[in-house]
Amino acid sequence: MIVLKAAQAQVLAALQAVAGIVERRHTLPILANVLMRKTGDSIEFTTSDLEIQVRTQATLGGEEGAVATTVGARKLIDILKSLPADQVVTLTAAQNKLTLQGGKSRFTLQTLPADDFPLVNESVDFGPAFSVPQKTLRALINQVHFAMAVHDIRYYLNGILFIAEGRTLTLVATDGHRLALAQATLEADVPSKQEVILPRKTVLELQRLLEDKETAIEMRFANNQAKFLFSGMEFVTKLVEGKFPDYNRVIPKNHKNSVTLGRAPLLSSLQRAAILTSDKFKGVRVNVEPGVLRIASSNAEQEEAKEELEIDYSGDSIEIGFNVTYLIDVLANSNDEMVKLELQDSAASALFSWPAQPGFKYVVMPMRI
Repeated sequence: MIVLKAAQAQVLAALQAVAGIVERRHTLPILANVLMRKTGDSIEFTTSDLEIQVRTQATLGGEEGAVATTVGARKLIDILKSLPADQVVTLTAAQNKLTLQGGKSRFTLQTLPADDFPLVNESVDFGPAFSVPQKTLRALINQVHFAMAVHDIRYYLNGILFIAEGRTLTLVATDGHRLALAQATLEADVPSKQEVILPRKTVLELQRLLEDKETAIEMRFANNQAKFLFSGMEFVTKLVEGKFPDYNRVIPKNHKNSVTLGRAPLLSSLQRAAILTSDKFKGVRVNVEPGVLRIASSNAEQEEAKEELEIDYSGDSIEIGFNVTYLIDVLANSNDEMVKLELQDSAASALFSWPAQPGFKYVVMPMRI
């Protein structure tokens, strides 16, 4: 049976939408496969890693009828990528094999039974649905994702906290040394507060899939799962269990010293100073004084870098140490012209914010240098 017959670009786009979560090595060989289920003239592609499941539908020609099988996702994508984008490709199913033809190229691939593919059991207690434009959620994730922990023993930090309450959607990420918070306004009230922690892999996959468009993404949260519907896709994921730290206690209030300065000049100065920090010890000294901000770094070879920026500031003179990577991360992740830095003293956390985006806050703990 001819499962599909369409331009290479169309087939590849449908497969790439679901293949991001597929691991190249897995204890269950079938999880390296994509499940293809043809019903009538519509074909459904599903992938899973037992914790995340992504599904999309497409109409890609071929014969009408019903067929279900699984085939190596990465292998199929690699073959399609090697063919011209405008070439019509045909996928035919017969006797536990799939044959892909494009022009004078022909590939025969081994399949595994569709019945063996482990689908995620969807929760039955999803809360009320709410939605935001895809570009809004994409922007929120982009603002905080870099502050997530990586392989932290405190597993609840290896992800992003999502809170929907009233008409506000809040995303928070922290690795214990810095914290990023971003907020957006929802179009309608969420009836009851919903709070979940999305795993790191889920966050990175959503970041890859979300488009910079006004089209909506619908979200629903359960005790142990989240479901997202957008762009003809269904995305179901397990949640991280555990209690996220009280982020409100971490965000400094009433810092008496503040300075607003150009983001790009500050970023450039920090990037230059970072060149002469040690690989293990990424510390820079920041001196804020009336009229001037100084940045200094040094390394084990006794090499030094010094930078100066003129600023409009008349507060206390403060010397404070930071991990320069934490500062570069937040400044490189924005396009805003101005950044506001609020300080108390050399021992208190610093608060960064964007005057143009009142919903964003970034807290960095100081470092002893």
